[in-house]
Amino acid sequence: MKKIFNPSSVRRPFGNYNHGLLVPPGASLLVTSGQLGVGLDEEVPEDVGAQAELCFEAIKAILAEAEMNFADVIRISGFVTKREHFADYMQVRDRYTLDPKPTSTLIVVAGFTRPEFVVEVEVTAAKVF
Repeated sequence: MKKIFNPSSVRRPFGNYNHGLLVPPGASLLVTSGQLGVGLDEEVPEDVGAQAELCFEAIKAILAEAEMNFADVIRISGFVTKREHFADYMQVRDRYTLDPKPTSTLIVVAGFTRPEFVVEVEVTAAKVF
């Protein structure tokens, strides 16, 4: 079982995440590459929410192949190209995350490998089998 750390001496998290999670000994770790908002058909939606949905669906598939799910995610790193994308990204993120909420970082970046990409997401997951 993961242990949550939100010390009273640190401001509460801004959203649905925890400041720290401790993973028990013997856990297997899964680290994903950044997933972009592109489908198997190579289509890239213009909407940040739709791209974020594709990112999280790709992560869901990777987790499933590792016999994990979003309850096993301990860290999410999200990257968006504009501050205005925060709310739409976090709305999608919050639909996928399960308790205990993972740690989370959201960063504004200048861009990605192709100009139509506006969001990228990577996760770390841990599970004791």
